[in-house]
Amino acid sequence: MSHVFPRHTKSVLPVAAGGDGCYLIDAEGKRYLDCGDAAVSCLGHSNPAVIRAVQEQVEKIAFAHTGFMTSEPAEALADLLIEHAPGDLDRVYFVSGGSEATEAAIKLARQYFLETGQPERRRVIARRQSYHGNTLGALSAGGNAWRRAQFAPLLIEMSHIAPCYEYAEKPEDENSHDYGQRVAGELEEEILRLGPETVMAFMAEPVVGATLGAVPAVDGYFKRIREICDKYGVLLILDEVMCGMGRTGHLFACDHDGVAPDILCIAKGLGAGYQPIGAMLCTGAIYDAIRDGSGFFQHGHTYIGHPVATAAALAVVRELTGRDLPARAGAMGQKLQSALEAAFGQHPNVGDLRGRGLFRGIELVADRDAKAPFDPALGVAAKIKKAALAEGLICYPMSGTRDGRLGDHILLAPPFIIEDAQIGELVGKLGRAIDASLPG
Repeated sequence: MSHVFPRHTKSVLPVAAGGDGCYLIDAEGKRYLDCGDAAVSCLGHSNPAVIRAVQEQVEKIAFAHTGFMTSEPAEALADLLIEHAPGDLDRVYFVSGGSEATEAAIKLARQYFLETGQPERRRVIARRQSYHGNTLGALSAGGNAWRRAQFAPLLIEMSHIAPCYEYAEKPEDENSHDYGQRVAGELEEEILRLGPETVMAFMAEPVVGATLGAVPAVDGYFKRIREICDKYGVLLILDEVMCGMGRTGHLFACDHDGVAPDILCIAKGLGAGYQPIGAMLCTGAIYDAIRDGSGFFQHGHTYIGHPVATAAALAVVRELTGRDLPARAGAMGQKLQSALEAAFGQHPNVGDLRGRGLFRGIELVADRDAKAPFDPALGVAAKIKKAALAEGLICYPMSGTRDGRLGDHILLAPPFIIEDAQIGELVGKLGRAIDASLPG
């Protein structure tokens, strides 16, 4: 009998015993092509440079509390991230994961306005069907109704505007550009409704991950969002926890949209699964307001800036940048998209194939012409997850795509080292899992 408290108490899971490139291996020796571990394992499971970096750092120093000391890998990693970061991002605050990064971003935004003499700015605006993490602040910012429901009495009041979700929400008589500008305009409407002097930040994912299934905004949407934030002095927080670190073809996902945030959150691919780590990046202006004001960011966790975690992430980012792996993710992502279109483009229950780079989503529907989702009682996403695992494929099916209750999608996020033959393996195994799971 296990004493581990699992995510799902009625599931019996295989035991992960090894890793080999794009594959996980269980205790029975079965191999699983890993294409959906929450977009973490961007380098696969046996990268020698990262393994060596962890081993060498543990031999030097495993832990030093950042209230007393910094460390060489943390300093080097911050320098490397800022060297490649967009816009005026200039400082890096290390944490242990994505929820910690978004939580820190919300708190930093609030303290920034306190330090600059604008204490009335306290409101955050985000988007419906977004996901920003599971801590209470991050969950408050997230717009997924299913995740929020049972914790609603504990959550902070935040506003949620429409996502930029072209497939399901753009009217047929509206072009993509006009649609994007219109839904971006909801931000200005909400700022004016709340009172511009009360709004501190807008938070969004450049490509929405777990909740919507790799949905990128249409061209021009984020440039309009940036303009609105600048007009009203609102900080733009971009959550790249899932879509960042090369996943969409750029080291930072927002580079595709030609915008730079005031605060940016990363995790998952930053450590590539070799260590738990995340980071919040902010502009020099935000950092200077803290430094020249109270001098102390009133936030922190024991393991921030952990030397072993930052050593691992430093090796990861060196691999990403030194081997130009974001560009490879972009190129292999196009191959994956082509393979998905060939296999599922005419499938009667596949409504949309979308994404960027090696971050792809498949939206499943009961009626392709009407874009009508399956009855939630059918449990389509859960069935596909189980069937894919039986096939030896790890993917990321989710339900509640449309509104937290209706809709099903599959998120695919394979390692950047995936080869052509493995794309074929992925599509074949996924096709069999879908066919075994759909009704009728």
